[in-house]
Amino acid sequence: MIQAINLQKAYNGTTVLNLAELKIEKGQIFGLVGNNGAGKTTLFSLVLDLIRATRGKVMINEIPVAKSEDWKELVSAYIDESFTIGYLTPDEYFSFIGELRGMNAKDVSNFLEAYNDFFKDEILGKKKFIRDLSKGNQKKVGVVGALMGNPEVIILDEPFANLDPSSQYQLRNIIKELSQHKEKTLLISSHDLDHVADVCSRIVILEKGEIVRDVEKTDSTLAELEEFFTGVKSEPDFLEEL
Repeated sequence: MIQAINLQKAYNGTTVLNLAELKIEKGQIFGLVGNNGAGKTTLFSLVLDLIRATRGKVMINEIPVAKSEDWKELVSAYIDESFTIGYLTPDEYFSFIGELRGMNAKDVSNFLEAYNDFFKDEILGKKKFIRDLSKGNQKKVGVVGALMGNPEVIILDEPFANLDPSSQYQLRNIIKELSQHKEKTLLISSHDLDHVADVCSRIVILEKGEIVRDVEKTDSTLAELEEFFTGVKSEPDFLEEL
């Protein structure tokens, strides 16, 4: 589905991403974690052809993203607030995105109805520009917009950031529901190890632009991630109920 081959990005002679090979199969919920500066957003930006690689290439369905735009009809993303249109209201934005993706007004309305609880009556019908919403509500608009139109690949950079706790757990459930559709591939980065370990089927750790761990999720994944980033090994709980 997605393949990076000899992919490198450097700025002023400093390499910020260096991947010999990375394959993401169709239907995977791919989690990307790492400290600030690890290269997470750089990787997503290269996949989306927002920046050009210093060396190597990214392919989606065997289409080189830097040489063709045919892959764009398959892919949707929310990286940051620049992916929305700040001078539109959420209602206007969703109508605009829906039209771009072949949805009529009823399709858009039916789609958004499923996210009423997630929006908490703070987004639709309020006649506020997206730029005037809270950071958390801007994030909700961007994430839900990225889900419109039945894309095959959905890329979300730090989707849990700025959301209140209940909204974070609602988003986890939304992602889990999407994962039931085996034709969808999700790429998710996050600093929250618990969320990533919960929703992702495969997790890659980036450090200084290189993959240092690539694992399928197991019951011990969260503990392994915490150990990696803290250097402290989790001790098993030997207490048993009497």
